[in-house]
This record gives sequence, C-alpha cells and structure tokens, in this order.
Amino acid sequence: MITNLFTTPLYRAALSPDIDQRELTQSCLVIADDDEAGQDWCEANGFPGYTSYASLSDLPWRFPIFADVVKALDTHVAAFAKDCHFDLGDKALKLEDIWINILPPGGIHTGHIHPHSVISGTTYVALPEGSAAIKFEDPRLQMMMAAPPRTKDAPEHLKPFVYIAPEVGEVLLWESWLRHEVPMNMSEEDERISVSFNYKWD
Repeated sequence: MITNLFTTPLYRAALSPDIDQRELTQSCLVIADDDEAGQDWCEANGFPGYTSYASLSDLPWRFPIFADVVKALDTHVAAFAKDCHFDLGDKALKLEDIWINILPPGGIHTGHIHPHSVISGTTYVALPEGSAAIKFEDPRLQMMMAAPPRTKDAPEHLKPFVYIAPEVGEVLLWESWLRHEVPMNMSEEDERISVSFNYKWD
C-alpha cells in the first residue's frame, strides 16, 4: 500500500466575474507607460519587459480596478488559507504587495520564491498564444541526490516540475516557499500581462 504523506497545494479559480479584463489590461499598460522609475529599475537590473515590483506600492489607490482585484483576492486567499488548515490565531492574512508584470516575446522570469510571505499568487490579464505557462518545482528536489529520473507517464504529484497553463481571468495561489518560474514567452509579437501579489500573516 502506498500512502502519500505530504502535499503541495495549488489553488485555481476564476478571479471574479465583476472584473473587466479589458479595463485591467488597459490600466496595466497605462501604468507601465507612465512609471519611469519602474522602467529605469527594469533596465538597470536586466529585467525583461516591465514590472512595477520595485517602484509602485499603491496600485489599488491609483486605479479603482486594482481595488476591485484586491477585494476578490482577499476572498480567494481566505478560502485557500482554510483549505490549507492554517491556524492564524488572532492575526489575519493581509495583502503585502501587488505588482504588474509585462513579459515581452523572448522574456522569462527565472526561478524564485517569495521570502517572508505566506501566500503568493498571480492573476492573468493577457496570455497570447505561446506566451508560456508557469512552472512549479518540487520543493524536495535538492534532496534527491541519487534518485533516478521519473518516467514520462509519472503522475503529476511525482514529477519534479509541473507546468500549469493558466487562462485569462484566472487566479493561482500557492504557499510562498514554493519555487516557481515563468518560461520564455514564445509568442512572436504579443506581451504576456499578469498581476502578482503576496499576502503576509499580520
């Protein structure tokens, strides 16, 4: 008998029927065009495309559509925290930061985690064909020193990497220690737009 002892949860859901994706897309593009500090940071750090991660911390204040996004995210994060059986005591999970990502053709976001946060995630605004999935890494990978490779037909929970192909208007949530990356945007012309965020225990 095989018993699977541990799990790495991934939450998937539609963000909200009340979010106008066209308005959200346009807001992301307007902010990216106006955010000179963010543009400078991306250029100085060799970051492909644009991110507001290092420059703007007030998106819900700047554009009401982001306040609507955060309201929807709060509901999803609360549901995910319940599914994870977190004992939060007298504290709550609260939004720590939220930022825009615009990934051009050929651009990638290399593997990383989100230290000091509890739940991280992304909601997808524009996903051109070939713009890539999101790739998650088995957190035990560094301890598999002598393990042979898995067969191609191995079940998903045994694979060292899992690729998830999201849809526009979908939100993904995961625990912030889970290493992840965005493979190369293989679209020939179009940008991949997403909004990422972290929640902390406060």
